[in-house]
Amino acid sequence: MKRSTIVTLVVLTVLILDQALKIYVKTSIPYRGGFDILGLEWAKIHFIENDGMAFGISFGGVIGKYILSIFRILMVGFLFYLISGMIKAMERKGVIICFALIVAGAIGNIIDSAFYGLIFSESTYHGGLAEMFPEGGGYAGFLQGWVVDMFYFPLIDTRLPDWLPFWGGRPFLFFKPVFNVADSAISIGVVGIILFYRDLFKEDKKSDEDKTDPDTAQVDATLEDGE
Repeated sequence: MKRSTIVTLVVLTVLILDQALKIYVKTSIPYRGGFDILGLEWAKIHFIENDGMAFGISFGGVIGKYILSIFRILMVGFLFYLISGMIKAMERKGVIICFALIVAGAIGNIIDSAFYGLIFSESTYHGGLAEMFPEGGGYAGFLQGWVVDMFYFPLIDTRLPDWLPFWGGRPFLFFKPVFNVADSAISIGVVGIILFYRDLFKEDKKSDEDKTDPDTAQVDATLEDGE
């Protein structure tokens, strides 16, 4: 499969999953409401919104949202430029998939910030379900929408032993952040690069003679051994 096709499929798949789930949560679950996934207490759908950062982190204020949204748009453009160069250079498909996941996640959250304020009514605590395309218009302007988060995994919810210094007797919760499909895609892409493709950050460059397709190198070597 062509690398450009892989990028297109990865980005479209992430965006469809991300936006479909966000629209469902926004219009079907009350704010701060939710349910256990498969009856598991440590895996929940929990609807909240944030002003644009990943994993429920806030950036703060109208100006902050504009700055964050513009920065994201510029970064997406830069990443597409990098991916284009990687495709031309016949970079490994795994690397391209990781970068495509990061781009898709960034676009997913940009869509929320750019358009959700225009097409949805506001979600408020004990305020009922949000409405898509309300008669009175949306709850915010362009690039001022809130990002929908829903995945919540409180894997450890306990109280620390009293004998611990400083934190003894305090409640302890892991994992606290609430996130979405887009955040997951970004995290998987970044972790994948760090774990499996750290050589991207090395200064050593291959010579032009070595610029063969890495995905077919093993096949060529096998054929040569069989001659």
